[in-house]
Amino acid sequence: MRNSTNNDKRPRGRPRAFDPDEVLDRVRNVFIEKGFAAASLDDLAAAAGLNRPSLYAAFGDKEQLYIHALTRYGQQVHQGMTSILEGKGPIEKRLTELYVAAVKLYTAPPLAPGCMIIGTAATEAPTHPKIAEAARFLLGKIEELLVGAFERAVEAGEIAPQPDPMTRARLAGALFDTLAVRARLGGSPKKLRAFALSMVPAICR
Repeated sequence: MRNSTNNDKRPRGRPRAFDPDEVLDRVRNVFIEKGFAAASLDDLAAAAGLNRPSLYAAFGDKEQLYIHALTRYGQQVHQGMTSILEGKGPIEKRLTELYVAAVKLYTAPPLAPGCMIIGTAATEAPTHPKIAEAARFLLGKIEELLVGAFERAVEAGEIAPQPDPMTRARLAGALFDTLAVRARLGGSPKKLRAFALSMVPAICR
């Protein structure tokens, strides 16, 4: 019989009987539908499938829960964008794919949610500095991805060095914001795609 070691120790207490990422995805839908202020703890607990004490224990208070959900959303967006921007084809083609994917996300049924950052975080930012900080960080990471993509396109001779990659990235990012607002207001996927694709040549010119 071997001696027990630190590696043999088991954590005390009951293991979590839920997937934190799945919970964050479910509560995110509540935040997107109702906004941060109008989403009650009962709404969030029901969506999570947890009682309120368990929700608090796992994620903290309502603001902390929101930031956890926002951060996961940002990570998912970042992963999706990275996959497309690091794919094959000229920058104009990859940017087109990016906007088509964004419109699909922004208009996914049963809601017309738009973007969590633009649709909810921007609303709460003036009175919730921690939410504002989290949203700024996510937007900064998205901008970095776009800058890198345009820098590679310049190096490959696909686009001219001017406007510089940062300017192009800001234009590209602003279009995401516009699409998110229009989706939140009920814009149809077809019209949003047409709007986005009409702007791609100007961004890449």
